[in-house]
Amino acid sequence: MTAAEAPVERVAAAVYRIPTDAPEADGTIAWDSTTMVTVTVTAGGRTGLGASYTASAAQHLVEQTLAPVVTGRCALDVTAAYQAMHRAVRNIGRPGVAATAISAVDIALWDLKARLLDLPLARLLGVVRTAVPVYGSGGFTTYDDRQLTAQFGGWVHEQGIPRVKMKIGESWGGHVERDLARIRLARQVIGPHAALYVDANGAYQRKQAIRVAQAAAGHDIAWFEEPVSSDDLDGLRQVRDAVLPDVAAGEYGYDLPYFARMIGAGAVDCVQADLTRCGGITEWRNVAAVAAHGLQVSGHCAPHLHRDVAAATPNLRHLEWFHDHVRIESMLLDGAAAPDPGGTLAPNLSAPGHGLSLDQDRAQQYRIG
Repeated sequence: MTAAEAPVERVAAAVYRIPTDAPEADGTIAWDSTTMVTVTVTAGGRTGLGASYTASAAQHLVEQTLAPVVTGRCALDVTAAYQAMHRAVRNIGRPGVAATAISAVDIALWDLKARLLDLPLARLLGVVRTAVPVYGSGGFTTYDDRQLTAQFGGWVHEQGIPRVKMKIGESWGGHVERDLARIRLARQVIGPHAALYVDANGAYQRKQAIRVAQAAAGHDIAWFEEPVSSDDLDGLRQVRDAVLPDVAAGEYGYDLPYFARMIGAGAVDCVQADLTRCGGITEWRNVAAVAAHGLQVSGHCAPHLHRDVAAATPNLRHLEWFHDHVRIESMLLDGAAAPDPGGTLAPNLSAPGHGLSLDQDRAQQYRIG
C-alpha cells in the first residue's frame, strides 16, 4: 500500500494529569496540576501523535464525535479531515473543549502524514528558519523571591535565553505594589540586556493597566500580555495606544473568526496563537496568514508541539518556553529538546514527523483515562 492509499484506521485518545512541582497561579486563577489529552491516529502501519492541554472531556469528544468522521479518510488529506471535524461539532459548539479536541487530532494527522511520506514535519510544512526563538515563561504570582530569582537566573544566565516572562495582576489586580516589586526584582536578576515580559492574564482594568505600565517604565518592559481581558478588544486597543511595551493577546482563540476580529480591531502588536486550542497546525497556518499583513504571531505554550509549524511560519516572533509544559514534555515525550545557547529551539530534521513519542512507561503513573 502506498501512502496515497492509506486510510485512517484508528483514532484513540488518553488522558494524563500531572501535578505541578510547586503551587502555580497567575492574575486570575491558581492550579496544582495540568491535564494533557493525547491522540494517536494510525494508517499504513504508521502512527501520528497529537496532544492538547485541556479538560479530560476532550477524550470523549475525540473518540465519540471526531473519530467517526476521520476514520476511513485518506491520511494525507488533513485539510479535508479538519473540515469534517469542524462540521461535526456544529451543534456542540466549536470554542472551548471541542476546539482542543480538534487541535489534538489535527496535530496527530499532520505527524502521521509526515511519517507516511518519510519526511520531517518541518520539511513537509516548508522550513523558513532552523532556529526558533523562545522566551522563558513562568514567574508565577505564587513564587517567592527565591523561586523567581532561581528560575529567571537559570534561564538567562545558565541557559542563555535572553527573554523571560512573569505573571502579574495578582488577585485580579488587587496587589499592584507587589506586582511592581516583583518586576523590580526580575529586572535585577536578569540584568539590563535581557528582555523582560509581563503577563496580567486579563486581571487589570483599562486605566489600571496603563498606570502599571507607566509605573514599571523604568524597568524596560518589552511585552505586556493581556493587560485587560482579551475579550475587551476596545480595552486592548486603548492600552496598546497608551503604553510603550508591545501588547499581545490571543491564547484563548479557538477559531479563525476570533483572530480576525482581534486583528481587524487593531487590538494587539503581536498575535498569540495556541495550536493545541485554535485548531491544530491547519488553523495555526490560517491565523498566521491573516496576521501576516503587518503583524507577527507567537506560539502560546506547548513548545515542542509548536516547533515545526513555528519553523515554517514566516511571520513568527517566538515561542513560549512555558515552565509547566516544558517540564511535562521533558518528562513524558521522547524527542523533547532543550533550547540552544542564545535561546532558540531547533526543529527535528533527522526523523520523520515531529520526532516526538510518548514514553508509555513514564506516562502510565499519570494516566486517568
